[in-house]
Amino acid sequence: QVQLVESGGGLVQAGGSLRLSCAASGRTFRNYAMGWFRQAPGKEREFVAAISWSGGITSYANSVKGRFTISRYNAKNTVYLQMNYLKPEDTAVYYCAAEGAVANLVASVADYWGQGTQVTVSS
Repeated sequence: QVQLVESGGGLVQAGGSLRLSCAASGRTFRNYAMGWFRQAPGKEREFVAAISWSGGITSYANSVKGRFTISRYNAKNTVYLQMNYLKPEDTAVYYCAAEGAVANLVASVADYWGQGTQVTVSS
């Protein structure tokens, strides 16, 4: 089992920045690719970003490329999502997820999910 706890969400004005964190515990963190997803009201959950166990491979949704950066610090069992130039359409609950491979996360497949953290971007 892997337990994931997100933090760092909040209310920010359009054009602002937030950094989300996801702390993992349980089975060996470094064995997993990690990803971020989001779900806006009335919409399906969608892939945002993913990173391989080593950090050497990353993948982003087209809607966030150039604005969001995913990173991880294995020594602290933590994955981050730096979000810059936020837009109102980025408003959603953001979820952290763990899986064996980046490709699976891109396909919205994950073994473990966090509870989510709310991000609200005002115009």
